[in-house]
Amino acid sequence: MPRNFKSTAPLQKPDPKFGSMLATKIINKLMIQGKKTGAQRVFYDALDMASKKLPEAEDQVAIFTRAIDNIRPSVEVRSKRVGGANYQVPREVKRNRQQSLAIRWLIDNSRKKKGKPMAERLAEELIDAYNGAGASVSWKENVHKMAEANKAYSHYAR
Repeated sequence: MPRNFKSTAPLQKPDPKFGSMLATKIINKLMIQGKKTGAQRVFYDALDMASKKLPEAEDQVAIFTRAIDNIRPSVEVRSKRVGGANYQVPREVKRNRQQSLAIRWLIDNSRKKKGKPMAERLAEELIDAYNGAGASVSWKENVHKMAEANKAYSHYAR
């Protein structure tokens, strides 16, 4: 059955260790200057560290899956210009964008921490996100609070 759209994204393969597309997306976001093996090493080392500190987790896949689920935002605010004024209009977030934002916030907040190897910083952020705490989860909560504060302008959403 032919699809009525052409995908511009290259076909990605699941990561070699877990066979997970989510892991591939996280690794690709971690990657700097095309060094995928380095990004994979950082990701897998971070998961090893996180699984040692989280003995209650069933497996490593559950750690990063639950962490991303805890970071994933359901609403966001988008700027809309109406009659010379800009309003922050709350909108629902589509599933793909939820995942992209969650991965971006996880990696960015890991990179902001300094003084430790990236694998340790990522492991700490994964553990915090798994437990529903940390910078990435608070970022999500701030976005939700902003959407709640601006719900008076929700009628501007299309």
